[in-house]
Amino acid sequence: MFYAYYIFIYGFLFLFGAAIGSFLNVCIYRLPLEESLIKRASHCMSCGEKIRHRDLIPIVSWIFLRGKCHSCGAPISPRYMIVELLNAVLYVLTGMWFGVVEAPIHVMLICLLLSALIVVFFMDWDTQLINNAVVFFIFLLGVAEYFFSDYHLNELTLRNQIIGFFAVSVPLLLIVLLSKERAMGMGDALLMAAGGFFLGWKAALVALFFALISASVVGLFLKYRTGLSKFAFGPFLSLGIAISAFFGNELISAYLSLITVK
Repeated sequence: MFYAYYIFIYGFLFLFGAAIGSFLNVCIYRLPLEESLIKRASHCMSCGEKIRHRDLIPIVSWIFLRGKCHSCGAPISPRYMIVELLNAVLYVLTGMWFGVVEAPIHVMLICLLLSALIVVFFMDWDTQLINNAVVFFIFLLGVAEYFFSDYHLNELTLRNQIIGFFAVSVPLLLIVLLSKERAMGMGDALLMAAGGFFLGWKAALVALFFALISASVVGLFLKYRTGLSKFAFGPFLSLGIAISAFFGNELISAYLSLITVK
């Protein structure tokens, strides 16, 4: 009975995450085009035909359609399924890591944060644009985290969050202004302001560290393979924020304990 309860909980998280992932695909495609997220029904990007309801089942429909439109046979990018599966798996992992029974509100907020970061990741990778509405949504999640979080290890204070808001975003903002947005865009600074407010200053620094490391590795690879040195930084900031949401405070505390002279 005990195991059946957890199977039901995590099964629900997976299905709910997959359903939200389907909506994330809509956001990733439509937000850069400034299209409504709700007014127009889902449709094939090649022929414009409305997608049937039975073809809207997350993950499963793409597999049964073999990655092709039912009307015109045009290929459907596997990324649609990847986003749905990624979001579903992250929801389950979040529930397991923080304890969906012990801290349901915190789990919900982290899940929503990860979903927003997925939108930022793929949207910025495709268009080098970060939508302000998504950034503001992350900031609101930070407000909710302060007032409603039920996670027993959460040490967030309003002071911690305010410092986190500025700790990384201000240096990035200076880079944006001094480079006249050639080095990075304003969206990157705003993303880290919102992410820093959610995480607090310690975890925000960890997020930046992972962002810089991952961006450096990918940048060197792209430079070697394509010769291009310009790429979006938002995906790496998103990755850093996601990692830091799980391990940020623990990693910075462990680091400080190592360098503290007793």
